[in-house]
Amino acid sequence: MAIKFENVGIAVRDLEATISFFTDLGLTVIGRDTVSGEWTDTAVGLDGNHANIAMLQTPDGHGRLELFEYIHPEAIESEPTRPNEIGMHRVAFSVDDLDKALEIAAKHGCRPLRGVATYKDLYKLTYVRGPSGIIVMLAEELKKD
Repeated sequence: MAIKFENVGIAVRDLEATISFFTDLGLTVIGRDTVSGEWTDTAVGLDGNHANIAMLQTPDGHGRLELFEYIHPEAIESEPTRPNEIGMHRVAFSVDDLDKALEIAAKHGCRPLRGVATYKDLYKLTYVRGPSGIIVMLAEELKKD
């Protein structure tokens, strides 16, 4: 059986603000839609499922995020995920300039959870709290060939 990674889906409270954050970081919107009906009720497992969605892609074409803003059922607010909670907790991106990426994130009110760290002189990296509480890891490779 062949398998291929497709995307990461994230429910958000404000689709436009989240799109703005990720497109400012360099992702591109490759599709938008409003979905509802029996097929989506079945696929997602929610009766009356109705959502605005956007698919974003990284510049290299390999990574995709699918963002959902629920119209129905009403989105459920929860505490922001912490890095040590079981389950999915972050999306990660390589950037060529971490300082510039952090400037962009700050324009959206998003700051590192604690600070910027260096891993074995290989990466400079940090976690930021993005829109809707999404944890986003940003990493810059230090030793480039």
